[in-house]
Amino acid sequence: MVLEGNPEVGSPRTSDLQHPGNQGSCVLSSPGEDAQPGEEPIKYGELIVLGCCEEGGEETEAQRGEVTGPRAHSCYNGCLSNGDKGRRRSRLALSRRPHANGVKPDVMHHISTPLVSKALSNRGQHSISYTLSRSHSVIVEYTHDSDTDMFQIGRSTENMIDFVVTDTSPGGGAAEGPSAQSTISRYACRILCDRRPPYTARIYAAGFDASSNIFLGVENESNVLQDGSLIDLCGATLLWRTPAGLLRAPTLKQLEAQRQEANAARPQCPVGLSTLAFPSPARGRTAPDKQQPWVYVRCGHVHGYHGWGCRRERGPQERECPLCRLVGPYVPLWLGQEAGLCLDPGPPSHAFAPCGHVCSEKTARYWAQTPLPHGTHAFHAACPFCGAWLTGEHGCVRLIFQGPLD
Repeated sequence: MVLEGNPEVGSPRTSDLQHPGNQGSCVLSSPGEDAQPGEEPIKYGELIVLGCCEEGGEETEAQRGEVTGPRAHSCYNGCLSNGDKGRRRSRLALSRRPHANGVKPDVMHHISTPLVSKALSNRGQHSISYTLSRSHSVIVEYTHDSDTDMFQIGRSTENMIDFVVTDTSPGGGAAEGPSAQSTISRYACRILCDRRPPYTARIYAAGFDASSNIFLGVENESNVLQDGSLIDLCGATLLWRTPAGLLRAPTLKQLEAQRQEANAARPQCPVGLSTLAFPSPARGRTAPDKQQPWVYVRCGHVHGYHGWGCRRERGPQERECPLCRLVGPYVPLWLGQEAGLCLDPGPPSHAFAPCGHVCSEKTARYWAQTPLPHGTHAFHAACPFCGAWLTGEHGCVRLIFQGPLD
């Protein structure tokens, strides 16, 4: 459930998860007990949902083999397609609660009929049941822990869940329609954070339900989250960033400065000779505009949008670059806007293939070399901003801009 990260971001341990519980309400920025008026709350860290569309974006006519028609984007990349609302959002800051709500093991029972146990029927008593065999189960009762805060993550929208996470389909699509079956557990996992320095965060398998119970087939080992840890929820992947890690990551202000600097260089379409510019994130991203840069993802040559070069015999998305004659996907370029996924504030020099999300070289190469869960038994590198599976030899391409002729 917790995947090993790259030392560039952190060096998390590879392990499965274990137990303890919640009473939760969404905590986005709860001040600590010791916080003074006007002070920033103590932050334990942030969870960021990696990639993929919450709702399937429509294919461009260019991708279907036509020559016009922009794509409507609805990927996470800094915000859900319908906006971050309450407990359903693309990232969540875990901060110190006003009052500790953590729990710790207290009493253990060895029983043969766990479903009729008094501990399981008491909603005020957190408990975890382990089934060891048909005739042997263990129930562990938990008691309040004043030294930890607990946060629960899952698909359920019940009050005890702090971070509501929905499925993100590999490959840049999403499960759609009433028959779509979610693979994320209603009570997927929980995180316990020490309320005292160094504010260690530990992740545990499964979460307490509305009856304050957890049922597990086997007992797993606990795991300490480190900066860069990836959490597989079997339907979505979360990235854990510590406060120290976030200090090393670029800010939105730095990303905006890089966008403005790239536009100030006045890159031009080498064929149409029109000036290109990355659009401001404040405008939203419903469709590429007239100045939007487009790229041939096999070679990296950047152009403005044009309708020639289609090679339908090679596939509906195939275009021939007019500069180098390489044939491949031709897509609009979008700046990656989730700063927590970036490793440095470097210039937007590389794009993921085939989606066209742009970031620094260091960030692009890191994610192109980081396999993410694909189903239950496979891994595949994907764009962290939209979740599209990466293709080509390197998964990303260096962008080749043409400067102004004057």
